[in-house]
Amino acid sequence: MLTEFGVKIAPSTYYAALDRPKSEREIRDEELRGEITRVYDENYRVYGARKIWRQLRREGVTVGRGRVERLMRQLGITGAVRGKTVRTTVSDPGGKRAADLVKRQFTAGAPNRLWVADFTYVATWAGTVYTAFAIDAFSRKIVGWYCSMSKETELVLDAIDRGLQQRDYRHVNGESKLIHHSDAGSQYTSFRFTQHLIDSGIDASIGTVGDALDNALAESTIGLYKTELIKPKGPWHNKNEVEIATAAWVQWYNDRRLHEACGYRPPTEFETLYELGDLTSLVA
Repeated sequence: MLTEFGVKIAPSTYYAALDRPKSEREIRDEELRGEITRVYDENYRVYGARKIWRQLRREGVTVGRGRVERLMRQLGITGAVRGKTVRTTVSDPGGKRAADLVKRQFTAGAPNRLWVADFTYVATWAGTVYTAFAIDAFSRKIVGWYCSMSKETELVLDAIDRGLQQRDYRHVNGESKLIHHSDAGSQYTSFRFTQHLIDSGIDASIGTVGDALDNALAESTIGLYKTELIKPKGPWHNKNEVEIATAAWVQWYNDRRLHEACGYRPPTEFETLYELGDLTSLVA
């Protein structure tokens, strides 16, 4: 007789259990573990159970969220946890600030109504690289970004210019201007940057209180950038390496990453639905 923890088991029973075919549930669990691992690996290994479940549903895979959670525990995989955001901008006490036109309401009824902007740093072996972003509040889409070894005004200017080119933005007389919102960093309050916004038909907006909530949407996007790309993929060697990785991450972020604010759709898809007038799908 075989014994385990004092319980007697007949050898025939033991070997019969080994030879017993897998149940339909076990077979399905095995298939789903493969699908879950695939979605996890294809999305920078940052998705938790909720987004993996949402992505599987988008692909036509029928599975309950609880089952995804159980199988993820078996696989030992978890979603990324965002760390503390480090502020990089330094305000200029002598700089002329624009009014706060947003007042912490980071929503817009259409694309190109409100962009938020900020930048962060990436430590590399060749020195510090700064990455600036411009994000459309309507869809959370990153419309412009730029990497530089300098955090002078040129950094944020190039990010906004990329956004203007990508969007082909032109202000039309009689229509509301695009609002560009940022914190009171010296780059954003500089005369050169402010004048560039005016020349481009954009209204500047600067947070007035001076904490992270004044520019929460931009801070959140930078937090994702650091959590999903910079921290797990380091150490970084130089600016070129950061640029290549950032370009790939931004493309994924815009075209594939599921955003709760977009009804668990990627920003590009969300904007396409808006352009098609499929407003019911936007909140589905």
